[in-house]
Amino acid sequence: MSNPLIQKYNVPGPRYTSYPTVPYWDEQLFTVEEYKRTLKKSFKESNKEEGISLYLHLPFCESLCTFCGCNKRITKRHEVESPYIAALLEEWDLYLELLEEKPVIKEIHLGGGTPTFFAPKNLKFLLEGLFKKAEKAEDFDFSFEGHPNNTKLEHLQVLYDVGFSRVSYGVQDYNLVVQQAIHRFQPFVNVKNATEGAREIGYTSIGHDIIFGLPFQTVEHIRTTIEKTKELMPNRIAFYSYAHVPWIKGSGQRGFKDEDLPAAAVKREMYEVGKQMLAEAGYVEVGMDHFALKSDSLYKAMENNKLHRNFMGYTSSKTQVMIGLGVSAISDSWTGFAQNVKTLEEYYENLEKGELPLYRGHLLTSEDETLRKHILNLMCNLETSWDDDKLKFPELPEVLINLQEMEADGLIEFRKNGLTINEKGRPFVRNVCMAFDLRLQKSKPETKLFSMTV
Repeated sequence: MSNPLIQKYNVPGPRYTSYPTVPYWDEQLFTVEEYKRTLKKSFKESNKEEGISLYLHLPFCESLCTFCGCNKRITKRHEVESPYIAALLEEWDLYLELLEEKPVIKEIHLGGGTPTFFAPKNLKFLLEGLFKKAEKAEDFDFSFEGHPNNTKLEHLQVLYDVGFSRVSYGVQDYNLVVQQAIHRFQPFVNVKNATEGAREIGYTSIGHDIIFGLPFQTVEHIRTTIEKTKELMPNRIAFYSYAHVPWIKGSGQRGFKDEDLPAAAVKREMYEVGKQMLAEAGYVEVGMDHFALKSDSLYKAMENNKLHRNFMGYTSSKTQVMIGLGVSAISDSWTGFAQNVKTLEEYYENLEKGELPLYRGHLLTSEDETLRKHILNLMCNLETSWDDDKLKFPELPEVLINLQEMEADGLIEFRKNGLTINEKGRPFVRNVCMAFDLRLQKSKPETKLFSMTV
């Protein structure tokens, strides 16, 4: 890839796990009562047919990884587990009371933090508590994030026994210098044991997360990490660009200097080298940042035009309703978003009052809903169209004019009432989406909000 294109398009931009993106939520017009109304409406429309998704945020970690931007609480005190699980189940009860009908759960994802910080017996208690008042969809898909250093066979077995078939492990990089910089010490043997343990128990999809652009990281480090990854052949790989946003994430990302980070052109070379190595090993690129074997459900979803993207990332199916439980978790009613309070103290306080612990959100306008569909199409299928009049909007001609330069650079192709991002343009999918992001286009933020797109 030529450096001029990187220099031209490497600008701050969202990763589009939602539209509108969180910084552009209209919090002044948001009310909890109106959000509840949108949630109940979507739930009644879709519960029986497609079910709902649950995201559970488990925020505890025993040590701080300096590349991480997740909402977490660092502690070695495991007595925090039981009170937090009790609170999650209290929050679930509040949603059950609101929805007035037994939910059909299609997807569950345990994220963090470190879900495997929790003892297996406590995770079992939590999940059995959720299922006591809900049904599993016929085609349910349950997954969790595991830390290779503390994911035990007992964790894997307990979760498998209640229906979990997917696990993703954070690998990041196997080089010790890089691991020291990001404070994430990850021996290959631990990843190997966790991967093989899941496979032996019966997990059908095992994922590894690899990050490029980390401090002190080189192209050779990427080669080595992917060579080691190929020894284990996980079913899918998330190959992320490191998002350096210390102005948002605070001291956790100040453990190294900016000059310790690879330049944008080197980062892009890391990606191209990694992509080529993964292709040679049989992986196919899915959406943005993801690769999967053709036997994996993520690849099959892409082939069947069922790939979806939400706050949990890419998923193999769509549900209109996603309920987030736990501190900082975000819920999605399809026409509204709502986020929980970010501290444990506020979270517990809200639940003690019998209130959903929501503190901000956004109610989508009709234009938001149209733009969301376009951005989802681009992020999942690398194309969108406006053949249907419902997908047209007044600013569309201006959006297309703004995209003409990307067409001239050979990144996208226009067709009658539509456009496609080609292979050369795939690394710039976020930039294409930004042209459709009218809330971003109309704003002029005074401070940095997003990581660089390349």
